[in-house]
Order: sequence, then structure tokens, then C-alpha cells
Amino acid sequence: MFAIRRGLKMAWLSCLLLLGGAAVVAQGAEEASAAVPAIDAGNTAWLLASSGLVLLMTPGLAFFYGGLVRKKNILSVLMQCFMAMCLVTVAWVGIGYSLAFGTDSKGLIGGLNYLFLKGVGVEPLAGQTIPHLLFMAFQLKFAIIAPALIIGGFAERMKFSAFCVFTLLWSILVYSPVAHWVWGGGFMSQWGALDFAGGTVVHINAGMAALAAALVLGKRVGSVSSPHSLPLAVLGAGMLWFGWFGFNAGSSLAADGIAANAFVTTHVATAVAGLTWAVIDWLFHKKPTTLGMITGAVAGLVAITPACGFVTPLGAIWVGLGSSVICWFFVIYVKPKLGYDDSLDAFGVHGIGGIWGALATGLFCTPAVNALVTQSRGEQFIVQLKATVITMVFSFVASYVLLKVVDLLIGLRVSEHEERVGLDLTQHKESGYTVLD
Repeated sequence: MFAIRRGLKMAWLSCLLLLGGAAVVAQGAEEASAAVPAIDAGNTAWLLASSGLVLLMTPGLAFFYGGLVRKKNILSVLMQCFMAMCLVTVAWVGIGYSLAFGTDSKGLIGGLNYLFLKGVGVEPLAGQTIPHLLFMAFQLKFAIIAPALIIGGFAERMKFSAFCVFTLLWSILVYSPVAHWVWGGGFMSQWGALDFAGGTVVHINAGMAALAAALVLGKRVGSVSSPHSLPLAVLGAGMLWFGWFGFNAGSSLAADGIAANAFVTTHVATAVAGLTWAVIDWLFHKKPTTLGMITGAVAGLVAITPACGFVTPLGAIWVGLGSSVICWFFVIYVKPKLGYDDSLDAFGVHGIGGIWGALATGLFCTPAVNALVTQSRGEQFIVQLKATVITMVFSFVASYVLLKVVDLLIGLRVSEHEERVGLDLTQHKESGYTVLD
């Protein structure tokens, strides 16, 4: 009888121990689950949509630029934009993403741990609720449009072969390092530099490269006529405005309040900038122009990009207003005075607009919008200024050197005869428009 009771006690204790162990295991699993965020369907869906919107911006840019050039060069611009989509995708998957977002090396560059997307799968991105693979794809769309923006600085005069080589090298050697400095854990992010969606990484970077290209290639041959198709340019501007909501609001990486703020500030700044440019034209040139309004709208989109997730709608008004005033002055007065041929004002709008936007982020950012704002506006402005100047110098010098190397290897510029005939026929054996007898 004693043995039976003892056996029952041992069995009861064993059950308690098993239950307790199971509870500990369950608690540990819950804690582990809490430490590693799960994939959120809403955030993932929003970033999938945003990635598509950002990709749409490159064809939008193609129409915008294509409408602004002479009709003999429209296909060359469209072809360059679409080739950028293909070339940069291959470069980004192979090495670009790893250099931008791989393990940090002394704040300067990412490692090669993500080479050919090794280890980049459907698991959650560290600290986020979206798949790592989706983050890579979203960032790819930024990497595509950045070199496409540079086309505006050398449109109508660069060899297509030279464009391909330069774009490939620039995306790896210039874009990826700057992306790492700001977004990938590099030294600028360690300083606390703020760039919500690419004012520094995309626009200042591409704008300075466009200026380098305009200087290296020199002026276009012959007289430069007005845009051959403003309706195409307006279509492109509209596509850019639409796609920019993914560009900016998507950079929150979540369907949350900060994304909503970025969405609203993007629209407000763009509307104010387009209106401001039209009013300036009206005052100084007696008539508001379609070209002026869409150029102002793009300037507003550029300027609000670094600030959209850090400023209020009121701050966005000042960002948009300042972008049009400053960019208008550079395009209308500074460029003719200095004499460089920035064909489609890539530097005047994207470079100058990006510089203003980066600095304005320091002037108008507030922790009431985003907790990432941890410094006073004065301190933040100094950080923004340092990051802006370093990006300007690096991008210009590196781009200038790359252009010179490409020129030495295969030549940058088409012949004078080819330029007069037009790049559509001489580079692609095609014409953008059918000539009727």
C-alpha cells in the first residue's frame, strides 16, 4: 500500500514538472516571437504597391524628358530610361544591394554578405514587419530612377553605348556608397542625418552627376528648339506626381501614420511649388506657362522628398514655396549666366531642389511628426549641411572621373553629323514619329 501511494506521488510530481516545463517553453516561444516581428499583411501589401508606383516613375520620367527634347531624340530618351531599368536591376541584384545595405564597414560601404541576394529571403527584415526580399525590391526602384535622372544633363548628345557603361558603373560606384552612408548604417546615418525618401541619396547625387555630365560633354550642336511635345511632358509629370506617393509614403515601410503624413506633405508641397512657379512666370514673363507649372511641381516633389516624413503640412508649404523660388532662379538666371548646357535642368531642378530639401528638413523637422527627430533644429541643420556638402563633392568628383574614363575607353559623345540627324536614327535606327507623304 505504501509503495502504491509513493508511486502515485511520483507520478503527480512528474506531471507537475512536465506542465511547468511546457509553460516555460511556451513562454520562451512567446518571448522569441515578440522579439522577431512577424510579417504584417497590411504593411507588406502597401510596400508591394509602393514598389510598383516607384517603378512607374521611370517611364513617367521618360515621357517627361521625352516631351522636352527635340522630336528627333525622343526615342533615345525613352530607350535610355528603359535600359536603366534593366541594367540597374542586374547590377543591384548582383552587388549593388549588398554594397548599400550589407554589413557596415567603417561607415563607408556595405559588405558582400548579400552578394547575388544571398541570405535575402522572405523572412522579416530586421526590426520591420515586411519581407527582406520586398525591401530589396523597393530600394531597387530608387536605384533605377537615380541614374535615369542624370539623362536630363546630357540628353541629345551621348552615345548609347557610353550611356550603358556609365550607368552601370555609376549605380555601383556612386549610388550604392551614398545609399549606404545615409540608409545602410554608414557614417551619415550615425551622425543622425535625415533623408526620409532620397533627397540626398537620389536627387543631390543624381543632380551633381548631371552637372558633371553637362560640363564634360559640352553644349549641344546647333540651335536648341522649344520642347517638341508639351502634352507628353505633362503626361510624364502627372505620372511622376502619382508615382511619388509610393516613393515618399512607401519609405515609411509601413501603412501607418508617418506614411499618411508623408503622403499629405508630398501633395501639399508639390501643389504649392507648381502654383508658385506659375505665379512667378506670370509676374516676370507676363504669362503663366505649362512648362513652368510642371517644372515647379517636379521641383516641389524633389524638395519634399527628404522632409516628407519629418515635417508638418505647414512645413511642407514652406518647402514647396522655397523649391520653386530657388530652382526658378537657377534655371532662368544662373544657368544662362554660367553657360553650361544642362539640357533638361536635371541639376537646376533635382540637384538644387534636393539641396534645398535636405537643408529645409533641418529647418522644419519636428519630433511631433517622427520620433527619429532627436536633435534641435539648429543641430539638425548643421548635420544636414555636412551631409549635403559631402554628397555634392563626392558625387560630382566621382561622376566626373567616371565620365572621363568612359570617354577615354569608348568615347562619350556622338559625332556632329549624328547629333544633327538625331539620336533616334543614328543610335537606334528608329523614328519616334511616322512621316506621312
